[in-house]
Amino acid sequence: MSNSQLHILVFDVSPLRASIIEQGLLEAGGLEVTVLTDANGLVEKVVALDPDVIFIDLENPNRDQLEYMLQVSRAVRRPVALFVDRSDTASVEAAIEAGVSAYIVDGLKKQRVKPILDMAISRFNAFDRLRRELEEVKSELAERKQIERAKSLLIKNRGLSEPEAYALLRQTAMNQNRRIADVAENLLTAAALLHKGDGR
Repeated sequence: MSNSQLHILVFDVSPLRASIIEQGLLEAGGLEVTVLTDANGLVEKVVALDPDVIFIDLENPNRDQLEYMLQVSRAVRRPVALFVDRSDTASVEAAIEAGVSAYIVDGLKKQRVKPILDMAISRFNAFDRLRRELEEVKSELAERKQIERAKSLLIKNRGLSEPEAYALLRQTAMNQNRRIADVAENLLTAAALLHKGDGR
């Protein structure tokens, strides 16, 4: 995600404060900026507008306001910069858990908006990369478990050794032009169905 031709959504119930952020963004150049000042149906509006980055200014948020804004952050996987005038540790932790990329306390100054935008995008990209890597690792582990279970099934039912069971899975995958994990999954599904049938 580069900064050229980005669509930035600014939310602030105070038009004056929203205009400070908007001016800072417009002066950065190459950005499309949309300003919203009404919190009603905000999640739906954000989803419909599909911005690249979201700037939210809450001034002095109460717990409900903060929770609602964190829901917005969870609803759309986008970089979110959250401006507040005061904060506490619990609010910061809740914001980070909700995926807020930049949490700025008492930092609403026009000249700081561009660096904050860059930081929000950079942090979001870093976290998003980590999230994707974690999902890939989880997926790989799940596939390995399935392959191990499929091998155990072949060893038990066909009297094969572990290398023979793996070789059979691999050969079947090659013959069918499929992944070993998919062949293993099909074998386990078929075995579960047969087992169900036997139990009737």
